[in-house]
Amino acid sequence: MKYIIALCDGMADEPLEELGGRTPLQAAKTPNTDKLAPISEIGMVRTVPLGMAPGSDTANLSVIGYDPREYYTGRSPLEALSIGVDMEPADVAFRCNIVTLTEEQENYEDRVIVDHSSDEISTEDAAVLIKALKEGLEREGYEFYVGTSYRHLLIQKEGRVVDLTAPHDILTRRIGEYLPADPVLREMMEKSYDILSAHPLNLERKSQGKNPANSAWFWGAGTRPALTSFEEKFGKKGAMISAVDLLKGIAVGAGMHNITVEGANGGLHTNYAGKAKAAVEALTQEGYDFAYIHVEAPDEMGHQGSFENKITAIERIDAHIIGPVAEMLEEAGEDFRMLILPDHPTPVRVRTHTGNPVPYLLYDSRSAVQGMPSYDEESARVSGITEEVGHTLISHLFEQK
Repeated sequence: MKYIIALCDGMADEPLEELGGRTPLQAAKTPNTDKLAPISEIGMVRTVPLGMAPGSDTANLSVIGYDPREYYTGRSPLEALSIGVDMEPADVAFRCNIVTLTEEQENYEDRVIVDHSSDEISTEDAAVLIKALKEGLEREGYEFYVGTSYRHLLIQKEGRVVDLTAPHDILTRRIGEYLPADPVLREMMEKSYDILSAHPLNLERKSQGKNPANSAWFWGAGTRPALTSFEEKFGKKGAMISAVDLLKGIAVGAGMHNITVEGANGGLHTNYAGKAKAAVEALTQEGYDFAYIHVEAPDEMGHQGSFENKITAIERIDAHIIGPVAEMLEEAGEDFRMLILPDHPTPVRVRTHTGNPVPYLLYDSRSAVQGMPSYDEESARVSGITEEVGHTLISHLFEQK
């Protein structure tokens, strides 16, 4: 038996007037998922425990079977694991986004966040800018590390965890009231604007009509995590397929194998088909029992407020991941169980995460069950099946109930 989770980051949404009262998932053309819906278990699951912030960190920990209340120590430490940073117990990690701020205001605190991802800046461009920040900002006890795209890292030696605001939570808002209270972090952010706004790479980006990556933004502070082994916990050898450092870090912490797919970039134009192929090869040729296929695109499109592109992302997941994975495993003669779900909603109306329950679909190739006509938020709500404890859903996938 093989097991798959197709994690469609941020896919769940709200009914939109522009879509005639439908959600992007309802409006998307998903023939492969529609084929599975009538013969699969469909329900709702609460991936983010009540009272915890609705982040991809807490939600994905939950989906992969780790209770966030027990294992969560912050987002950035998980990303640090991914990029090979060996944190000491007293170290504190901060996510360092490269963001776009408005430029017409004189004072830094009066600027507004336009884009939390700087037009999904490439890792190559971002590395140039992080190098400039290292040269201009690093001081004793602080060190920058290059991550992926707009997502990077700052490590403070013998630091302390402080409350900071995620940039995607305050898009289009004046940043003054959300700046760090810590004077060093605030000073570094302000100076980062002076360094980056005048950088030749950003001048070139502006000439090309791209958003300039003109400021660092620190958030997601935390200390070194300690996850138990996934294989020891569930008795399954697991592989992670993701372009996002957070998910790769969870895999490192859990002792899972990270599979790198060429062209997988965490954006709308990621290599969907390559992820599907890598998952099937891991399951059928490399001895893995479980594959976690993470796709960031729906979440990014939700943050951008684009229901059109969010629909496109969902349709590409259906066409290039859901359908091919099922088809290839069937052709290989493998029995399999596949769980399809988002980690959390990222409604295009609010352009950030919410902690509401999300719809899931659980398909078993060996046996059909009474499902629903379609897989979407409304079908899952009316199915009558609700899982209130998200981190136990994976045991249901593994038939351990």
